[in-house]
Amino acid sequence: MRASRSEPVRSVHAKVLAFSTEYSLFTPGDTVVVAVSGGADSVALLDILISLSDLRLNLVVAHLNHSLRGAESDGDERFVADLAASRGLPFAGEKADVRALSIRERLSLEDAGRRARYEFFDQVATQYGARSVALAHHADDQAETLLLRLLRGAGVTGLSAMAPRRDGRFVRPLLTLSRSEIEGYLHGRGLRFRIDSSNADTAFLRNRIRHELIPHLVRFNPEISRRLAVTADLLAADEEVLETVADEALKRTVREHAGEGVILDVAGLLREPRGVRYRIYRRAVALAMGTLRGLSYKHVLQIDGLVRSPKPNLHIPVLGGAAVVRAYGLVTFKAAGVSGTEWEDEIIIEGPGCYPLPDGGEMVIDVVSLPADLGTLPSERACFDLDCAPFPWVVRGFRPGDRINPLGMTGTKKVKDIFIDEKVPRERRRLVPLVFSNSELVWVCGYRTGHHARVTEKTVCTVLAEVRTSTGIALK
Repeated sequence: MRASRSEPVRSVHAKVLAFSTEYSLFTPGDTVVVAVSGGADSVALLDILISLSDLRLNLVVAHLNHSLRGAESDGDERFVADLAASRGLPFAGEKADVRALSIRERLSLEDAGRRARYEFFDQVATQYGARSVALAHHADDQAETLLLRLLRGAGVTGLSAMAPRRDGRFVRPLLTLSRSEIEGYLHGRGLRFRIDSSNADTAFLRNRIRHELIPHLVRFNPEISRRLAVTADLLAADEEVLETVADEALKRTVREHAGEGVILDVAGLLREPRGVRYRIYRRAVALAMGTLRGLSYKHVLQIDGLVRSPKPNLHIPVLGGAAVVRAYGLVTFKAAGVSGTEWEDEIIIEGPGCYPLPDGGEMVIDVVSLPADLGTLPSERACFDLDCAPFPWVVRGFRPGDRINPLGMTGTKKVKDIFIDEKVPRERRRLVPLVFSNSELVWVCGYRTGHHARVTEKTVCTVLAEVRTSTGIALK
């Protein structure tokens, strides 16, 4: 009898060790925080990690009391504390008002509990200098998670398997085991554990999936949980490929990632397949706003409609005050409250030197010999005849009514019309530096120089002006 009970125990040890080795979950001698609720899965996890003596793990038992079940929750906390003491392990426990968090952040109890747990485990890991936090998710949890996300609506990203390692720190050594294997292990080791009464409450969708949907699906396929776990794993493999493709596509389409947000090139986006575009939008939102919370498929479709629209200027709100703005060939993702940098004062340029600009860039002025490649200067550089454009110069932002006599033209032209011709987005026009000498506009930086201040064969002193942006991106 004793031999038959030890066989599943040895099998479980071997499977978890092999799985942990395959995914490099632990390094011998690691300090590991073990998340222990007191339930069957986490008690098994702690016992298994203790038994893997070859790894010589320094374990810390962590338990968060959610304060949702009164005396029962407090009993779970005492049980876990006693369990840690019986194994000679340090214990970190804390109480959280998950219900209040749920109300305050407008989250479901499940989501609020998850957020509170991960924040607590992060704190404990930092306190103990732990490399990893071990969670007790197993293969049946994988199947339930896939069904849960499918019912709520999700793409490949959402349906992908829970990863063996998440966010660098959180590891799941039991994903290789089924619930029945864990139950066999607990029986074989004679381990006691707590039963959470809320796990039977079918008011929670996950519990309805576990107790109602999966038993129903078993009638169609007795191995439904295993098949769903395999499907989730295959989707995770596809997700890795798609994420690599999306990374490269984002690099091709991003024009700027700075204080104003994330700016993407419309033409580049339209060259990408629809599925890749959707991933780029999600990444741009995450970069600009710091979160994807609340971003729905509807939002993604709206952004794609904005990108594909023949209209050059469009605006849609997303995520409570944030916005996606289309202006000609660019799409800008802006966080809530970001309106762009403004010119508050004029900048006086007394002579050669380096002068800061409001957007974090700078204007550099040098007296130089006449460049041989004058006709091929990049847009961020321009040369002027100092006798025709003497210092001091005044640099400021665009104002309605500004006009310039462009190089090669006899008359003047509105700066606004130049911006329209060059398809400069409205919100970026106010950031384009305008350079004046003797009250005459001599340079719309990056776009036009003035005819009167041009360099000719009669020029005695040549001034080279250069605008350097804070991002290193060219002006046009």
